[in-house]
Amino acid sequence: MSEQKAIATPFKTKEILNKYGFSFKKSLGQNFLIDVNTLRNIIEQAGIDEHTGTMEIGPGMGALTEQLAIYSEKVVAFEIDQRLIPILEDTLDSYTNVTIINEDILKADIRKVMKENFKEGQRVKVVANLPYYITTPILMKLLMDRLPVDSFTVMIQKEVADRMAAQPNTKSYGSLSIAVQYYTQAKVTINVPKTVFMPQPNVDSSVLHLELREEPPVEVRNEEFFFDLVQGCFGQRRKTLRNNLIRYFKDTLSKEIIEEILEKAEIDGTRRGESLTMEEFADLANTSYEYRKEQGQ
Repeated sequence: MSEQKAIATPFKTKEILNKYGFSFKKSLGQNFLIDVNTLRNIIEQAGIDEHTGTMEIGPGMGALTEQLAIYSEKVVAFEIDQRLIPILEDTLDSYTNVTIINEDILKADIRKVMKENFKEGQRVKVVANLPYYITTPILMKLLMDRLPVDSFTVMIQKEVADRMAAQPNTKSYGSLSIAVQYYTQAKVTINVPKTVFMPQPNVDSSVLHLELREEPPVEVRNEEFFFDLVQGCFGQRRKTLRNNLIRYFKDTLSKEIIEEILEKAEIDGTRRGESLTMEEFADLANTSYEYRKEQGQ
């Protein structure tokens, strides 16, 4: 397909906007991609071929959807904005391998949709230009639901992508890094300028590639407690681990017990949360969990 005919050009995008009298909804974080090369770059990073099933979230006017339809076997796209459904039906009219679902991804029965639309055993990848205001809730829900997908390749706010892929002892490293990397191997693959969007967002963007792990890299006794504890350890970033743990356990464990936990987990309480690896957080959580069980909590 020639780039002149592609949806993802400034001319074609304006033409569709004018045809439908469409106005962007700030509350839905609508920023449409207008550069075909960027889209093809995303598809390359996702490792899509003609046998792949792809799921998209927030297709907008179909710029990425169109490219996914060209390069993959089947596309299922979730769009929350009812106003965009007739536009998508028009712009994607010539593609028989696209299914648009007018539903909120956070409320959808995604497993059921996958079963109805993809072949049994088919490799499925999530590829999306995610609305920035709701990136983290969407990704965390999809990861925690442990959907049968291979990977996520998503365009998101650069700062959030950096946090999700961050390593210990960096400014971006925090509880979000641990949560995402517990389920996936995370890598920022492309930084994207504001100029490839209409309207231009106020922030820079990046493409984040998340490859699903078969098993988490650490073994934890209780996942919910593990994630809670990690958040508690980053509660006040400038404070020591000891101080954050005292604050986190203020109603349940004494300072003396916290000292015992740190000693047993072989972690120096004067360190800060950002210096701990995921393995160290797992040791800390498992040790704390055992102490709480002993105390009947």
